[in-house]
Amino acid sequence: MNASPSAPAPLASRLPNPQQLVPELGEVGGALFKAVGNGSVPQTTVSLVQLRAGQLVGSAYLTVLHTGNLRGAGESEERIAAVSSWRDAPYFTDAERAALALVDAVLTPNPHGERVPDALYAEASEHYDDRALATLGMAIGQVNFFVPLALIGKPLPGASPAEQWRPADAS
Repeated sequence: MNASPSAPAPLASRLPNPQQLVPELGEVGGALFKAVGNGSVPQTTVSLVQLRAGQLVGSAYLTVLHTGNLRGAGESEERIAAVSSWRDAPYFTDAERAALALVDAVLTPNPHGERVPDALYAEASEHYDDRALATLGMAIGQVNFFVPLALIGKPLPGASPAEQWRPADAS
């Protein structure tokens, strides 16, 4: 039976914790976390980019996760809520706008040409050096590394790490 769009959220994820199934995932995730946290891009900017990436790929789990990370870092509700409409919102610096434009360009197909045109790269380069631009790329990639697991396994949004990955069938 297919669930309707208004069906209640499931009480369990589809998959058990992927790290228990593939223990090497912890090493890969840790390496990505370390690389993205190299200090070349402010952590707030990384978190804004990762929230936007979660929104763009349509993952409630990733959107809730990165929203919670921003709240935990003390970001205002206005800034968090405005990430989905960042182009029209007055809450972001020029550097943050360039980073958000990059994630939009990378994750949104462009039927009229390349996704990251020279003009956007030039704009981002005004705010970020080469290391920071590579780090922004890795921040987008870090979220996208976990997208298949989030969409296929459907961990529970907002649940504690110990409770987000529960098998749907306990048998």
